[in-house]
Amino acid sequence: MEKIIVRWVINAIALWAAVTIVPGIHIQTQGNWWLAILGLALIFGLMNAIVRPIIEMLTCPLIVLTLGLGTLLINTLLFWLTGLIGEKFGIGFTVDGFWPAFLGALVVTVVSVVLTFLIPDKRQPRPRRASK
Repeated sequence: MEKIIVRWVINAIALWAAVTIVPGIHIQTQGNWWLAILGLALIFGLMNAIVRPIIEMLTCPLIVLTLGLGTLLINTLLFWLTGLIGEKFGIGFTVDGFWPAFLGALVVTVVSVVLTFLIPDKRQPRPRRASK
């Protein structure tokens, strides 16, 4: 359970960074924007857990053909779709076009990777030392 909450917070920080850094992405919320970011992070996490594997399976030949660069387009699609679904709940963000969505997905990916490496996983067992 702790791992899920940490992942949710990492997604929230990454989405906040994308909304803050990338011009062309505007958060649409009626109230507290941190609650909106947390809601979007929840939607984004569900999209990555449910929709992403299906899309990757269907586009596997494209991903192989482009040597993995097709995953950038999948990330862009999921980022845009997260904002669209969030708008239906009143917590979304709008994206002005393909390039802001692409850059936003890139920022989310980079921030997520960096934060994942910085936060240690307490559950992973330490490697044993070889005894002499």
